[in-house]
Parts: sequence; structure tokens; C-alpha cells
Amino acid sequence: MSWDQPDLSDWVNALQDCVSGVKEAPVLVAHSLACLLVAHAAPKIARKVRGAFLVAVPDPDAPAFPKEAMTFREVPSIRLPFPSLILASDDDPFGTTDYARRRAGEWGAGLILVGALGHINGASGLGDWKTGRALLEGFCNGLE
Repeated sequence: MSWDQPDLSDWVNALQDCVSGVKEAPVLVAHSLACLLVAHAAPKIARKVRGAFLVAVPDPDAPAFPKEAMTFREVPSIRLPFPSLILASDDDPFGTTDYARRRAGEWGAGLILVGALGHINGASGLGDWKTGRALLEGFCNGLE
């Protein structure tokens, strides 16, 4: 699996292997391109996942979307078969809040707009982002 040259089929296989290799169904925590991975892999991992916490969902049509990740471009618009929550920033260069709203509707996910936090990553200067941790814990606590 390559981070520099991401290939959708490689990533889906890796996620399937990881999910199949655990005793208890995990909660997936995905950032950026991994959010699209979760949507692509959802039908294959549906019964093995408790939920998905999706941070900074990127828009493949955004100018900032990396050309190296084009295998992820055709994003499924199906309802995810497990509970999910999207966190989106008002000023994410990789995806607008309108795009996050669209995906939340298509995927049947909750949506929380967290303000102007960029791509919600290390470059955002969040450090130990206690709000993010609390949102993740709340999401997990709400799962059956």
C-alpha cells in the first residue's frame, strides 16, 4: 500500500485485511482520502465495522485534490451500512461544507461543522484537539 501513489484497490484490500484481523468490530477513524476509502469499502466491510468517524472529507473535483489519488474519484453515493459522522471545516481547501453536506446526506451520516480549522490536520495547529477527542468519544458512546 502506497501513501505517495494511493491505489484504491490496494487500500480497500488493506482495510479489509485490518478489519478482518480484529476480534471486535472497530470504529473507523478516517481523515481526508481515507474517508473516501471507507465509502468505497463499505459494502465489503459492512458487518465488521461498528461505525465510521470521518474527518475532512475531500472533494475529488476540488482544485487541491491530488492527481495521484484519482482512483478514488468516483465516490459512492450509497447510504453507509453503519453509523457515521462527518466533521467538516469551513475553510478546508480540499472540500467545501456544501460537499460535506452532500456526502452526509448521501451516506446517511451525521454532520458537524467545526468552524474554520483548515484541513483539520497537523498543519491546522490544533495540537491535542480536545474538542475532536470529545466528539469521537461522544460518537463511540452513542453506538450500540
